[in-house]
Amino acid sequence: MRNDVLAYVVGLTLMLLAGPLALMILVGSFLLDEVELTMRSFLLPFTISIGLGYWLKIWGEKRGASSERLRDREAFAAVALGWPVIVIIGALPYWFGGMFHGPFELISGQSTLPEVLGGYVRAFFESMSGFTTTGATVIDPRTSPVCQPSVPDCINAQGQIHLLWRSLSQWLGGMGIIMLGMLLLARYLGGGMTMARAELTGPSLSRLKPRIQQTAKILWGIYAFFTIVEICLLYYLAGMGLFDAVNHGLSTLSSGGFSTYDAGIMSFNSATVESIIIVFMILAGINFSLFHFVYRGDWRAAIKDQEMQVYLAVLTLATLTVTASLYFFADWEFGSSFRHAIFNVVSIGTSTGYASSNYAIWPTLSLIILLFLMIVGASAGSTSGGLKILRLRIAYLLAKREISRIASPKKIHLVRLNGEVVEDEKLWTIVGMLSWWAVLSMASIIVLAIIESSLDLETVISVAIASLGNTGPALGSFGPTQTWASLHWTSLLITATLMWLGRLELLTVIVLLSIRVWKE
Repeated sequence: MRNDVLAYVVGLTLMLLAGPLALMILVGSFLLDEVELTMRSFLLPFTISIGLGYWLKIWGEKRGASSERLRDREAFAAVALGWPVIVIIGALPYWFGGMFHGPFELISGQSTLPEVLGGYVRAFFESMSGFTTTGATVIDPRTSPVCQPSVPDCINAQGQIHLLWRSLSQWLGGMGIIMLGMLLLARYLGGGMTMARAELTGPSLSRLKPRIQQTAKILWGIYAFFTIVEICLLYYLAGMGLFDAVNHGLSTLSSGGFSTYDAGIMSFNSATVESIIIVFMILAGINFSLFHFVYRGDWRAAIKDQEMQVYLAVLTLATLTVTASLYFFADWEFGSSFRHAIFNVVSIGTSTGYASSNYAIWPTLSLIILLFLMIVGASAGSTSGGLKILRLRIAYLLAKREISRIASPKKIHLVRLNGEVVEDEKLWTIVGMLSWWAVLSMASIIVLAIIESSLDLETVISVAIASLGNTGPALGSFGPTQTWASLHWTSLLITATLMWLGRLELLTVIVLLSIRVWKE
């Protein structure tokens, strides 16, 4: 491992993070009229980000890092280590700004030292949930000094600049802040495609142009275009306030699910709002390489994509099943059953985490479908979490091939997707990822069951799955109407780690455990 190259890449990433932090300073000072809160929250994090990033970049440059090409091991390490560094700095505005007990509350005597230390753990959790687009929150009257007993809505009572930072962190994490870094890395280190492979494991990137710098610009342009269109529709068509429209636009395309209200989408109780968000959640769950094809005019390649066909079929079948479950088992009217079924199925299926109804109290069949969707997720190459339909489909084809081999051992058996043969190396990568996902989910369920012994089985399982799948709200005691604030601080760190692992597709992080990776 060339530590100088690693430092150089992480330094560039931190310098990029300084841009959004500076934007928050400008917006909070001149548009939201929260100058004191903004400066207290963002000035020091901005200084740390730009200062530390510049120092790491210069340190790497002095050892010739900028003249060397980026190898796979540095790319995986930079992506895996870059995220927690970003999350640590991204948590500081919540901590300094008083969303949770912070150092300023300690100085004024309003908080004790244990409360302040616990406040940073919660700020770290909130930041990790944001950048990994998980959407689980610990903003609660039990954790936030802002939420006095007279405050009816704890999240909405927070400073607007903090709410905007939550949503922006999800928007940046949705496409991947490291993907943004490729615009510089491809030029300085020539490692853009390597960085992309580290963040998006699997065969999805093989279908894009080899000029990753150009591709990244197009993908970010498409991502920004969809976001702006949704904001306009929510504001002009659905009548949502501009601030709410911007926040929900940022957190929808990223499959994040952060809202500006405790009740989330339920606070609007609007079929128009839900319909608009459904459309863009579905778009967010599609492999963005297909939008790249459409941009180039190749509609046929996008329409014939087998993963997208399965993705839409899964959402359709799940919606019909949940609709029937609510209609027959919960005695809902058909219109209400379908309305809430399609919204929540799409939301959970794309790992966005919004809710139009408290699905935690739905019939058992509906809960099983939602738990299944948490595990499966949407398309590879999308902003969604979960195992991804592409990998599960290939795993199914691989299992089918092994059965065929037993029946016809002399016949050559190939796994094909969209008419192309999937190489054995990629097949084994997917098998390894699925195996690690199973091991980590089972291990985390057991550990959480030990720490949170008072929680029921449904809650423990869904919390682990929702964290690893970057879904956000879980089932049982941590459904869409509840926060995760009651979890022990060790559980918060464990679930935050699961979010990190899930966002980077497991193998990117697990590869750091290999001693060989760190050898020169």
